[in-house]
Amino acid sequence: MPAYRYEALDVAGKSSSGLVEADNARAARAQLRARALVPLAVAPVAAGADAGGGARRYTRRVFGGAALAIWTRQLAGLVASGLPLERALAALADEAENERQRELVAHLKSEVNAGSPFARALATAPREFDDIYRAVVAAGEHSGALGQVLERLADDLEQRQALRAKVLGAMLYPAIVTVVAVVIVTVLVTYVVPQIANVFTSSRRALPLLTTLMLALSAFVRQWGWLLLAALVAAAAALAAARRGAAFRERSDAMVLRLPLVGRLVRGYNAARFGGTLAMLAGAGVPILKALQTAAETLGNRAMRADALEALVQVREGAPLASALAARRRFPGLLAMFARLGEQTGQLPTMLARAADQLAAEAQRRALAMATILEPLLIVVMGVVVVLIMLSVLLPIIQLNTWVR
Repeated sequence: MPAYRYEALDVAGKSSSGLVEADNARAARAQLRARALVPLAVAPVAAGADAGGGARRYTRRVFGGAALAIWTRQLAGLVASGLPLERALAALADEAENERQRELVAHLKSEVNAGSPFARALATAPREFDDIYRAVVAAGEHSGALGQVLERLADDLEQRQALRAKVLGAMLYPAIVTVVAVVIVTVLVTYVVPQIANVFTSSRRALPLLTTLMLALSAFVRQWGWLLLAALVAAAAALAAARRGAAFRERSDAMVLRLPLVGRLVRGYNAARFGGTLAMLAGAGVPILKALQTAAETLGNRAMRADALEALVQVREGAPLASALAARRRFPGLLAMFARLGEQTGQLPTMLARAADQLAAEAQRRALAMATILEPLLIVVMGVVVVLIMLSVLLPIIQLNTWVR
């Protein structure tokens, strides 16, 4: 039964809005009048449509990463318990946290009630449900094991969120320390050093070399600092604009992979995501070529994505998956090794999942190791800079005491 969004007035003249299910708009208005409401506007709920039927542009997604994993887990539990999909969606719509989620789930329910497969209903909201999500759901519907497939999909979403959160968390503290250090040094050089050093510039004696250099640096920052900052912002904007081009982004991503520490972290993170997605899709019954195509689209590094698409071409021509991945040097050898074992034993999804788990653990270990190295290094560098600034202020004082004696 389709869902309709309404705005109405109650007997006290108070405005209210919400959702109502009815066969058509006339029946929806009749339901509202039966509730002693005066309907002002009644419009069908459609993904990306507003109450007037025009396109709605959401400023943010309805489901965040964690919220989508929780919603998928809830839906999997309801479907696996034997509840029909329509009733499961209706229950989730009633329990939605906010109006936008309630509207989206009600729209999905109306699409399913109209006879559309669930995967096709999800395709009407591509911003919320990507190609991977829809491919897994379609495979689950085709195999008749939608509940189990949704459970596996929820596991994958949670693992991806956990991996991303751990890697970002490990890099967050060094980033904060760096920003704070830059701000403190800028304030000291720009304001503190000149105020103190100006006391000694009135004397005709030469200032210590360190103080002279620090004053020159302070004058440069005060005179040209804004121009330097504008140049950095312009360079960052130009780099961002250049990375919109496919060729430049692929070359720059390839350069990132060749960096000493960051390159191995990026390679491991992307390989773990690729292997986990491929394992989930293959385990759900998605054909290997479709699974490879979809898994390649999850790679944020365009150089590794190009390698994955080249591997897809080789597999399409009859090459084993392990050989196609081994020929791509940007993918870790561990992934090709487990793929070979999976093809030999007939347990490709299981082996790919194990490879993804190991690669994810290695990526987390590398991120923590980098954070462990960067934290004391940044503190030492900041300490050295602050000591130099303080010496540039103290040396004239020491020199003045020598003159007085």
